[in-house]
This record gives sequence, C-alpha cells and structure tokens, in this order.
Amino acid sequence: MLKMSWTATAAAGCMLALSLEIVAVAGWFRTQAPVPPVQASLVAQPVVASSQSLTLPSTATPVAQLPVSRDDGYYAKLRAKIHWVETRIGSDRLLTPDDSSRVLLAKSAADRAGLQQVGLSFKDVYGIINAETSWIPRMGASKDGTPNLGLAQFEPATARALGLRNPNDSVEAIHVAAMHMKEAAEWSANRIAGLHLSAGDRAEKLREGVSIFYNLSTRGRNRWNGKNTEKLPVETRLHIINARTGARYAAQLEAQQASSGFILTGG
Repeated sequence: MLKMSWTATAAAGCMLALSLEIVAVAGWFRTQAPVPPVQASLVAQPVVASSQSLTLPSTATPVAQLPVSRDDGYYAKLRAKIHWVETRIGSDRLLTPDDSSRVLLAKSAADRAGLQQVGLSFKDVYGIINAETSWIPRMGASKDGTPNLGLAQFEPATARALGLRNPNDSVEAIHVAAMHMKEAAEWSANRIAGLHLSAGDRAEKLREGVSIFYNLSTRGRNRWNGKNTEKLPVETRLHIINARTGARYAAQLEAQQASSGFILTGG
C-alpha cells in the first residue's frame, strides 16, 4: 500500500514460510499480506451467478466534477476496452479486469511512464498491482486506519501528492502508479549503486527497491541498503515476493497471447 508515513514493525521471518493459500486468505485484509498473483488469477474467473447485482468499480467523484486532464480522452478509450469479470473472495462478489485487460492496462501505463528507461517493464506494473490488490479494486486500510483506495491502494494524501485525481479510477490510478514506480526505480538504483552485483542480481535488487519504495514510508524505506532486505517488515517482504511472482505471471500471459496471435498494446 502507498503510504506517506507509518511506523514499520518487525515481524518474525519465519512467517514467509506460510503457504500461498494462507497468504491468499490474509490478502483480503489490508493489515495482512496481499494475495499472490497466481492465486489471484485462479480466483478471478467468471462465476455462474448473475452479475445483475454487481456494478463496475465506481469513481468516488463524479467525472463532471474532476479537473480536466489532457489524458482524459486516452483514458476514456482504455476504459472502453476493459472487460470486467466476477470474482469471489469469501462470500463477497466483486469485479476484476480479465487477464487481457490487465495486460493492456499494465502495458499502457509502463509505456506512458517510460519505465523502460529505468529497467522496468509492464510486467513490473502487473506485479506491483497484483501485490497490492490482486487486481481487485476495493477499499482497504493501513494499520493506522488510513484508507487505501482502488487497484493501486493509494492513500488520499499520496494520491494528492502525485496528482492523482481519483484513486478509484482504475485506469488513471494504474498510470499514476507506473509513474511512481519510475521514481521508485531511480531511488532503488541509487541505493544499490555501490554494491558489486551481477546484472541479474542488480535487476532483482532494483525491483526489491521498487516494492520497498511503494510499500513503506520515507523513514522505513531509507533503512534499506540493498543488503538487509530480510530485516524489513514481513508485509514488505511478502510484497516483494508477490510482485515478483506477478511479474512472472504477466510474462506467461504475454507468451500465451503471442502464441495465439492475440497481442494487446496500450495504443
């Protein structure tokens, strides 16, 4: 979850050995770990029950009251391409973008944010959103009760600081999250600049830093030196794992689309 400030508390490292099934259950509660990507994909399938009682994730502010953005026309075109499907978490029936829509949004956000310039790609956007919400828009809360909103789980103050007009607008939120990830990657690269790492290890550490920047307050993230990840709060370490797994799943989705001749881009 994106935070302006909170006090990170240490947790026993052995909690990382919990099964993905347990993590998936805990992911429903924002004070626990997020749902792993593969679990989320398996859950987020259309169900037999009628969708008449469901509505698409709504915007908190009527569009007419939002300030005009030069991206509004582009975002509107993307919204028209998103296909929402039902999913269940416990007894709750929610809506989530289908796999193709997730890839479309992640690719668009990564491209417009210029993530390739900092060594990231759409797979990393997919992974971060998966670590936050498993691609199921909903309201959560930080441990101090601050609300976390939408797919990207922005706190209201963070959203304002980043120029995000409506955290509950899935399209806008993911694009702003990608821009925030670019800043996170630059910060991460500076933190690990003095480490002697292979190219592969550096890429992995860079992505660890992105999760840390996204998940922790300034005070919490600045404790990370690239070598002490195991001392971070358990929620942050699980965020790293889930983002990494989500990125791998996004690569699988892209490969499946390529083999079927069905390629989605953000254009």
